[in-house]
Amino acid sequence: MNRPDFPIRELRRVKLDHHDSVRTHVQQQVCDEVERLERRIETLRLVKAPHAAIMISTYERMISRKKGFLQNWDL
Repeated sequence: MNRPDFPIRELRRVKLDHHDSVRTHVQQQVCDEVERLERRIETLRLVKAPHAAIMISTYERMISRKKGFLQNWDL
C-alpha cells in the first residue's frame, strides 16, 4: 500500500554483471558505514555514558577494518 505522504525510497540499482557497478556500490556502502561509525564516536565523546570508552574502541576497530578492506580491494 503506497500512501502519498510516504514516498517510496529509491532503490540503488546495482548491475551485478558489471564489475564497476558492483565495485562502486560496495565502496559507497562501506564509506557510508565508516561515516556513520565516525558520527557515533563523536556522539559518544560528548556523552558521559558508562561504557562509552569500550564502545568507542570497538567502533574504531570496525572503522580500521573497513578502511583496510577498501585499501586491500583498491576501492
